[in-house]
Amino acid sequence: MIRLMTIGLISGGFFSATFVLNRIMSLSGGHWFWSAALRYGYMLVFLGAGIALFRDWPFLKAVLMEFFRHKFFWTISGSIGFGAFYALICFSADHSPGWVVATTWQLTILASLFVLMGFGRRFPKRIWAWALVVFIGVCLVNVSHFEITTLKPILMGAIPVIGAAFCYPLGNQLVWEAKTGRRGVPKIDGLVLDNAFAKVFLLSAGSIPFWGILYWVIDPGPPSPGQWVNTALVALLSGVVATSLFLYARGCADTPAKLAAVDATQCSEVVFALAGEIFFLGAGFPNFMGMVGIFITGLGLVAFARSSA
Repeated sequence: MIRLMTIGLISGGFFSATFVLNRIMSLSGGHWFWSAALRYGYMLVFLGAGIALFRDWPFLKAVLMEFFRHKFFWTISGSIGFGAFYALICFSADHSPGWVVATTWQLTILASLFVLMGFGRRFPKRIWAWALVVFIGVCLVNVSHFEITTLKPILMGAIPVIGAAFCYPLGNQLVWEAKTGRRGVPKIDGLVLDNAFAKVFLLSAGSIPFWGILYWVIDPGPPSPGQWVNTALVALLSGVVATSLFLYARGCADTPAKLAAVDATQCSEVVFALAGEIFFLGAGFPNFMGMVGIFITGLGLVAFARSSA
């Protein structure tokens, strides 16, 4: 378990690069649209090359054929689960520090419960109780930030992340439902859905129309030079390295306790994001209320994972 948790913590460190690099790009003047859209352009290149290299060209061709066979489904699920999700995350980086965004993002635990309820799932009361603890911790973190800024940046920073916390599990759950083809969702080839990187590739491809429409609506101008490099780092560190490590650790977990332990390590994203901002951006430490909020959020996430096992 120690080995698996170590791998999970390392993946949490790489995942936190998203929040730190998005904040860096925001402070340097890069438009949030490019911080979001360029990531998925790089993801398509990285994942397409990886699938062809580590599987084979026929499998990549099968993945591409799957996309065009159900292009409407992949466009809807990709636009929600990847497009809207990450656009809102990057927008929030213009208004809140990365560690606040990372903490607020942990509300995806609570949002996932509501999404799954919408698909007919039910959960014991203890699950809801620990999800409520996470919510309280997130509220404390945002209220602590309120003491050093105005209300508008808080709302502009927190509300988009809450929206993203619902979009991400909704898009992913639509893909999960495609295993059976129930609830009006088309049944997808099981060989494709069993490959995690193929799913990420298809969702990334499905988000392309969303980015095109969003570009036309907001007209962000050209990306800054730094965004070309930083979004590539986000795609590589978070989208490829972190995802690979996390999925590997989950795949090696042979008991519910180990699986819960791996999932719980992801609360480390908050600590890594805070450390990254202090080291790279010279940010100050959170005040007492902020630290308490981070602790309560982490406690709730660990307990939630154990209760789910």
